[in-house]
Amino acid sequence: MLSLEKSLRIALVCLHTSPGTDPGAGDAGGMNVVVRHQAEGLAALGHEVSILTRRSAVDQPASMQLAPGVTLHFLDAGPAAALPKGEHEQWIDEFSARLAAFEPFDIVHSHHWFSGMAALPVARQWGIPHVQSFHSIAADDSTPLSAGERAESPGRMVGEAKLARESDSLVAISAAEAATITGRLGGHVDRTAVVLPGVDSAAFSPARPTGRADAGSLGYVLVAARLQPLKGLDLAIAAVAAIPAGIRPTLVIAGAASADHNGYVDELRELADRVGLTEQLRLVGARPRDNLAGLFRGARLVLVPSHSETYGLVALEGAASGVPVIAAASGGLREAVVDGVTGLVLESREPQVWADAIAGILTDAQRAERLSVAARAHALRLDWNRSAASLLTVYRRVLTTDTRRRKSSLGETGRRQHRRAVA
Repeated sequence: MLSLEKSLRIALVCLHTSPGTDPGAGDAGGMNVVVRHQAEGLAALGHEVSILTRRSAVDQPASMQLAPGVTLHFLDAGPAAALPKGEHEQWIDEFSARLAAFEPFDIVHSHHWFSGMAALPVARQWGIPHVQSFHSIAADDSTPLSAGERAESPGRMVGEAKLARESDSLVAISAAEAATITGRLGGHVDRTAVVLPGVDSAAFSPARPTGRADAGSLGYVLVAARLQPLKGLDLAIAAVAAIPAGIRPTLVIAGAASADHNGYVDELRELADRVGLTEQLRLVGARPRDNLAGLFRGARLVLVPSHSETYGLVALEGAASGVPVIAAASGGLREAVVDGVTGLVLESREPQVWADAIAGILTDAQRAERLSVAARAHALRLDWNRSAASLLTVYRRVLTTDTRRRKSSLGETGRRQHRRAVA
């Protein structure tokens, strides 16, 4: 049987985006944060973790250490340059070949469908389990945008369904995502596990009493996201513009446009001009994590107006910072924000509804303080060590469950490789 004490060699595959990149830049977002922090947590538990991503710049080394026990590898697949997200599909096979050149790991965990399509055949070749996380799941173009992301490349919807059927375990970041995996993609309930994310509550922490604007100051509200239509930034701009001028805060948007949305910043500026928010809109670009934490800390509110989120890590980071969050009632945001306790979850996407909700908190200091205190307490219950330990439980379960089946189906070469994960 599998030894529960055995140190594992774990591969985390992130083909299209590097967990070493600051969130908000290019295609780096919540997935990058989750992978990096879970990797560090797994390493702290005594395991050897390799993160494998595509080389996107010529000056990237073959590998680098992100943290003790965590190595980031850059694999050559396609040009050594940043690419629009949808173009990564054509480099799946080349990335897969580069991955296959590594010594077999004990378990492979793929993040996003590009990674899964590259890693699943390699895991089968090695005779080891394949675990899949999606982080976002495509919706057909005929459905409303709020139902999910668009399939930015041709094979995505078919690929996601294949991975849901054939992977040994499916890890969702929220109950909402788990329901989409089983309902839309056909993933088996018994192979689907929810592993909640965590938050660094030391880095994302409340301001000192003098560090944040008081109730009498206009201050600013914050959106932190990649600049793309899915994130609903147009709603944030229209909503803040609809707040009466005497109490209207500045809107700060932290994040950068990905390669396939280069014109979106101009669209946001044009919208701000039309609705009269030009002087109170600050587009500050992608920020390093410590700088971003400072922006959270100083905000009066955090807004998450996304059309679709599997969880909404930004909402949890806002909560850890002691800042009330107003979020769209979309996917996992219903779980990340406790409606009426740590913030508000709004069913409507009407700007005036959002404007009234924002103004209602900004003008009620006692309510804002109650939400702030509850938000911080909620975040403190979720940390990355707990998240990593939950993920390790999934790995151990799939390794133990699949041992007998795999041993009977592998050839002698596969058996020798498989013994590395068996005591």
